[in-house]
Amino acid sequence: MTNTLAAANVELSRCVAASSRPSFDKPTTATQPAFGITPYRCFSQRYAPLSLSPQGRNSVSHSRINSMSKNDSDEAGGLTYKDAGVDIDAGSELVKRIAKMAPGIGGFGGLYPLGDSYLVAGTDGVGTKLKLAFETGIHETIGIDLVAMSVNDIVTSGAKPLFFLDYFATSLLDVGLAEKVIKGIVDGCQQSDCTLLGGETAEMPDFYAKGEYDLSGFAVGIVKKDSVIDGKNIVAGDVLIGLPSSGVHSNGFSLVRRVLARSGLSIENQLPGAAVTLGEALMAPTVIYVKQVLDLISKGGVKGIAHITGGGFTDNIPRVFPKGLGAVIYKDSWEVPAVFKWIQQAGKIEDAEMRRTFNMGIGMVLIVSQEASHRILEDGNSAYKAYRIGEVVTGEGVSYH
Repeated sequence: MTNTLAAANVELSRCVAASSRPSFDKPTTATQPAFGITPYRCFSQRYAPLSLSPQGRNSVSHSRINSMSKNDSDEAGGLTYKDAGVDIDAGSELVKRIAKMAPGIGGFGGLYPLGDSYLVAGTDGVGTKLKLAFETGIHETIGIDLVAMSVNDIVTSGAKPLFFLDYFATSLLDVGLAEKVIKGIVDGCQQSDCTLLGGETAEMPDFYAKGEYDLSGFAVGIVKKDSVIDGKNIVAGDVLIGLPSSGVHSNGFSLVRRVLARSGLSIENQLPGAAVTLGEALMAPTVIYVKQVLDLISKGGVKGIAHITGGGFTDNIPRVFPKGLGAVIYKDSWEVPAVFKWIQQAGKIEDAEMRRTFNMGIGMVLIVSQEASHRILEDGNSAYKAYRIGEVVTGEGVSYH
């Protein structure tokens, strides 16, 4: 009986939350869900509504580990991501240990065979960028970040996103605030041409601070087996094409917040060298690269793709290379956005730390043939910017020249 009550309570709290946002759970593009599934949060047929006791769940993603811990020390020297409480090496070690139990994980997206295709899935959150959302009051775009983190991962395999599901958790549901967040998720799905299929809304009293919430989500896409982008054909001499970011995206915010605290500046202060406030620059929504990347893939010559998230260039680019190959990055081949220049100066952060923590203005890297690079860079009719940022070389790791 207890299990039945608990399950029913989950279903009821989920539906009460859903009733506040019916228009946002509909398919967001012309693509309709298959098999007659209606993408609404609704009561299960198995349980009668019994009470409004809120329930919640915990989840862990192993495709990419992002620590959220804190460190209250404030060293006088240059800041590092580890100083801010995030240990990339510890995350990498955990992935290695998990891989022993579940071989095959560790890519940007997980591939599951389905006939002549693969389903490709990815899951993520937006990290401590949520703290900035609470401080700035900007909640309309954080949902775009959430969708972006998953669909940008799965498109690295050449997969077209099919659908997305979200998880929204809070201590006490604020319907208006939740609606703003979900509207951003809808916008993100529209940008990536996928369907918001549903999700979970959990109220967990005393678990989160008043006015705060947590977000996570996952996306599923599909790609033909003979069209998977896996990096196996990359050779020395291939070209690295960088697609510009909109700013910090959704990684490195534990360090960003530490830099803010050290600088003594408010999020309402103007960003040096820009016409926006620090808060506006930091909350710029993550670029969704799906349409651009799929268009480039369709024209041929794309051999590998790296989504530049936690780990920056240093850790993410080598993930798509065959053994024995590395990359040289041309340091002055694109304009580094003002927000990164401010973060580095205010935090006295070393170049190597910046490159391993932030995207530095390049959110996606494509490894392409020489021929494809000329076509991409010389396409004067393209609506998208792209930069030649480096090349593949013999050896391993990433160096900067």
